[in-house]
Amino acid sequence: MTKYLLALSVLLAGAPLEKPNILWIVVDDMSANFGCYGEKTIETPNLDRLAREGTRFSKAFTTAPVCSPSRSALITGRYQTSIGAHHHRSGRGADKITLPEGVDTVPALFRRAGYFTSIGSWPMSKQPGKTDYNFEWESKAVYDGTDWADRKKGQPFFAQVQLHGGKYRGNGTTQSPIVKKALGTLTAPEAVKLPPYYPDDPVIRQDWANYLDDVRYTDLQVGQILKRLEEDGVAADTLVFFITDHGISHARGKQFLYDEGAHIPLVVRGPGAAVGAVRTDLVEHIDLAATSLAAAGIEIPKGMHSRDVLAKDYRPREAVFAARDRCDETVEHLRMARTSTWKYIRNFLPKRPHLQPNAYKDSKAIVKRLRELHGSGKLTGLPEQLLFAPERAPEELYDLEADPFEVRNLAADPSHEAALKEMRGRLDRWMEETGDQGRVPETEKRYDSDMAVYLKELTKSPEGLQILEANIALMKKWAAEGK
Repeated sequence: MTKYLLALSVLLAGAPLEKPNILWIVVDDMSANFGCYGEKTIETPNLDRLAREGTRFSKAFTTAPVCSPSRSALITGRYQTSIGAHHHRSGRGADKITLPEGVDTVPALFRRAGYFTSIGSWPMSKQPGKTDYNFEWESKAVYDGTDWADRKKGQPFFAQVQLHGGKYRGNGTTQSPIVKKALGTLTAPEAVKLPPYYPDDPVIRQDWANYLDDVRYTDLQVGQILKRLEEDGVAADTLVFFITDHGISHARGKQFLYDEGAHIPLVVRGPGAAVGAVRTDLVEHIDLAATSLAAAGIEIPKGMHSRDVLAKDYRPREAVFAARDRCDETVEHLRMARTSTWKYIRNFLPKRPHLQPNAYKDSKAIVKRLRELHGSGKLTGLPEQLLFAPERAPEELYDLEADPFEVRNLAADPSHEAALKEMRGRLDRWMEETGDQGRVPETEKRYDSDMAVYLKELTKSPEGLQILEANIALMKKWAAEGK
């Protein structure tokens, strides 16, 4: 038994904690490719240990498969579509976004309850960690610092540690020097097992191997963070959440609502979390908000979509929901409803291809390679059918038990009409009940305002600027054509 478990057993035998510490470890661009989730190619001993000492959720999902909408939802405990934060990197320009009346951020609630609130990266420094919220917020009213060590003596903390995760592999096919130095030996591309909808290509294999090494490096950082908690003497009275903002950045992952983009790891350890448990109920990443507030004895605000997953009277979700809207210059409108058995996706812009032009993704070696293979006629089978079909079906329905990779769309199959109607109804009710703001098109003013900022950011890269300007022109052409 580890030192942590010994300390926790003593703690739980005594009086319950009035105010436990709360720590969120939030990782960029990473799916559930950890040993405790069944990954066989690499080893992840530290997250596996965290899962053994706590509770692992096997069916956790993000409500948005791209950074800023996901983080906007996470930090408020509300669907990004309900608070107007559903377009990626929106509100950066002159047309700002403010939170609806009565909606606040989770750390602000903790701060008002007497907690020290921090947001940092790893290793800890004076530099704040990633926020990426799509709305106006005042830093001094939300965060006290970047390291929980700066709190007053005896003061509980609510801390976030932001990890770079899958972003370390960047746009190319070479691994980050930071990761290479830390790991020494890297994963061999030939050891990679790709999903069936990607071609068996050296560039794709190398990228996936680099990604798995990013997972290994993330696991190494998790071990260091856990060690820091033990060294500070706060491990036993800190409720730790490990989560990612969305799945791997790939052609069917980040920005998309298939499980590669929406399914995420979630592990919870500490006071109130069962030891060695595996939960198979459906949960959403926004559930961290209510769960954390309840653990600290802070009242959960009315109207919050988040649920306390550790509550004794917890009511499991029958379904989880997610949304994809504009990402940078690329206008999209997708919605998802998912149960344990069925996945339903609605494409509101079916005349547009799956891989719409997008400067961010088109700068990546993997997408460049996919487009190259498609253009030369060398892409065949599922990769060609799923990634480069000129149009998409308005509705997609997948039997997740028989088809976990979501490659056989059953929406047009009469034998599954009942399931289609059920899932269609679930999504319709969710959009109505939660006030989905994506039902109203984004104003041209907001789009142009955000693009002005985005264009300025890309002026350092002539290639990126050229791609972006061409893509914006294409988006406006499609809009004029009703696509």
